[in-house]
Amino acid sequence: METLLSIALGLGLAAACGFRVFVPLLVMSVAVRAGHMDVIPAFDWVASDVALVCFGVATLLEIAGYYIPWVDNLLDTVATPAAVVAGILVTGSVITDMSPFLRWTLAALAGGAVATGVQAVTVAGRQLSSFTTLGLANPVIATLEAVGAVFLAVLAITLPLAAVVAVVVLFALAMRRVLFRQPRAAAVPGGSGGSAGTAGGSPT
Repeated sequence: METLLSIALGLGLAAACGFRVFVPLLVMSVAVRAGHMDVIPAFDWVASDVALVCFGVATLLEIAGYYIPWVDNLLDTVATPAAVVAGILVTGSVITDMSPFLRWTLAALAGGAVATGVQAVTVAGRQLSSFTTLGLANPVIATLEAVGAVFLAVLAITLPLAAVVAVVVLFALAMRRVLFRQPRAAAVPGGSGGSAGTAGGSPT
């Protein structure tokens, strides 16, 4: 059970990395310092004063950067690979009761995939907003992403299994949105063809 909870904790933090790279690292640093969570010995440095200050400054800069229109899209090109790496690291750092090989294999496959999936959803949403609203709605999206990162990171530490459920629901909603848009897009050409056929058949 302890291993399952640590895996759930890692996946919840990895998902938070998909929203913001440094928010879960900052939350993790605070939690380790407060004794609310454990990490493998190699990651004890996350509780140091230097790490806390660095994560805090990096978090502020990252959040602020996403409030600048079009700069946020440029940040995505850097944040995407960074989120994958961060997702792998946070997942591997909290799975304590497992061999190193299995730990980092699971971290790379599961943690990296979860961070990538969440990041892909946020990038797609921001690009759509940038082209449909000329970036005017991007600050709203940035706020939701920052809140989502904090919420998932805190939830992962306090209720790991609930965080995994939240991630599953997030992906389900994203997939539902994609699948429900496809039939409507496909129905437009068919409907036009039917109208054209009717119009073409009238003279006959």
